[in-house]
Amino acid sequence: MKPLLLLATFLFSISSNAQTNSYTISFENAVHHEAEITATFPKVTSEIFSVRMSRTSPGRYALHEFAKNIYAVKATDSQGKSLTIKRPNPYQWDITGHDGTVNISYTLFADRADGTYSQIDETHAHLNIPATFIYAPEFSERKITVDFNPREDLNWKIATQLPLVANNTYSAKNLQYFMDSPTELSNFGLREFEVVEADGKKKNIRFVLHHNGTEAELDTYFEKIKKTVLAEEAVFGELADFDYGTYTFLACYIPNASGDGMEHRNSTILTSTRSLADGGMENNIGTVSHEFFHSWNVERIRPESLEPFNFEEANMSGELWFAEGFTSYYTNLILCRTALITNQEYVEGLTGTFNYVWNSPARQFFNPIEMSYQAPFVDAATSVDPVNRENTFISYYSYGSILGLALDLSLREKGLNLDDYMKLVWTTYGKNEIPYTIENLNESLNTYAGKAFGDAFFNAYIYKSGMPDYTALLATVGVGLKQDTQIPDFGATVAINTKMQGEIKRNTTIGSPAYLGGLDKGDFITQVNGQALPSTTSFEDYIKTFEIGTELKIDFLRNAVPQKTIVKIASSQTYSIELMEKQGKKPSKKILKNRAAWLTLQ
Repeated sequence: MKPLLLLATFLFSISSNAQTNSYTISFENAVHHEAEITATFPKVTSEIFSVRMSRTSPGRYALHEFAKNIYAVKATDSQGKSLTIKRPNPYQWDITGHDGTVNISYTLFADRADGTYSQIDETHAHLNIPATFIYAPEFSERKITVDFNPREDLNWKIATQLPLVANNTYSAKNLQYFMDSPTELSNFGLREFEVVEADGKKKNIRFVLHHNGTEAELDTYFEKIKKTVLAEEAVFGELADFDYGTYTFLACYIPNASGDGMEHRNSTILTSTRSLADGGMENNIGTVSHEFFHSWNVERIRPESLEPFNFEEANMSGELWFAEGFTSYYTNLILCRTALITNQEYVEGLTGTFNYVWNSPARQFFNPIEMSYQAPFVDAATSVDPVNRENTFISYYSYGSILGLALDLSLREKGLNLDDYMKLVWTTYGKNEIPYTIENLNESLNTYAGKAFGDAFFNAYIYKSGMPDYTALLATVGVGLKQDTQIPDFGATVAINTKMQGEIKRNTTIGSPAYLGGLDKGDFITQVNGQALPSTTSFEDYIKTFEIGTELKIDFLRNAVPQKTIVKIASSQTYSIELMEKQGKKPSKKILKNRAAWLTLQ
């Protein structure tokens, strides 16, 4: 039986290899941001064999049209014979005349290092897979291997969540996993630590850093990484089961990067122009906190609307207020719990997000679900026509973050907390990898906090766009919310130019004094009450010299035509958020205990 078993294994190996799509990528012309890529597709049975470049990237929801950056596309069969290529659309190549094998070669131009695109130069090859590799939709379930050819003269190494086959060859079980596996080739530094779970499972956390700093800086920063990882583990009670036992942070903190963060199933990309020595030690850690939280919330606690991820069309989800927004709520809360920022820094840091959401007129148009639907238009999407986002859109990151705050504090009034709700959603859906719907989130809150509470929260703040009583909620943890009513407000973003004209730089906010006065983006204010604008102060400070309720006579230019209007100064709509002690109040012992339970690692 032994020879037969060996024969069967050998035949299976041949069959398996025949059903594997393979790629190679090399970087001889990295100085000009080019890579040379080949792809081999065996056992092709379609008369017309179609390959594409992705139009989207996991974690992003807009279209990006990666096909624009590949050229010199050629196709041959197993004998090296050139094949006919036709282009039915901008992102597809139809190939005919093959003998069952199709070999494709092309050149990739790549010069943006972030969470979506690729960058190739003599510092690194930063590869997001959808932006790099052509693919065959009909073979989406085939195994894939990729042979990376690093620049040995530049001391490049390879870091990726893809499992290693041998040498520089890595594999993916299917197209979805391949597309979700960013890869960094550079002379990076590496640190890692092992987490042993309560059940004895060992999980490895690996931090890869491509930067121009020192080993000592990396050591110091890695300690922050460890604290962040362990604090987030405490929320869910365990780390996720990483597919190959390891989670990899791929960080590029270099001058030629673009600031970003992008989650993936067993890894994340972190990019910043800030070096650890130049503010990155403090300012880059927030992205670490946000993206690692995604290893639970969005990668495994996964909206049904994003399954499977579509590489040919924009991906729309109504759950981003939870997937991105609740993750954003935890981003700085985790840093506070680990003492990487102080309680005061955390609380005061809520101010900007709160004012943005609370004062936006956009809530009259869309609820959090509908704001989430806007992702394909705003998530790194570009357009040339002007839009009215100032009045019609609130980022689902911010909207969900503020709602997460409200839900957490509301639950704490009942002796509950958001951590345990997240844990319930994790054990019900994420751990079992059952995609969820908004209705499932509602049902889970009903299970955790009672049907009356859960339905009331969703009906008022998710299915509709109401706002909770933040003054009362924040008071329960000794935080004061105060409106700055004594500050005059004109209601427009105005910059004084060299001609001493005040250019309105953004759409005026619905209901603001400038909006009610008929002013809009692109108008140039020339005089106020018959006087020229000041040359020694900003327009914002100039407005503060007037009393609230004052009617200003405004002379302005619109399309170079002189016009006049009246703007009545109103009270500022902005709020400040501070610890009560800073406002001269003394919280009770009970309130301080509530605050500690909220802001301290339990």
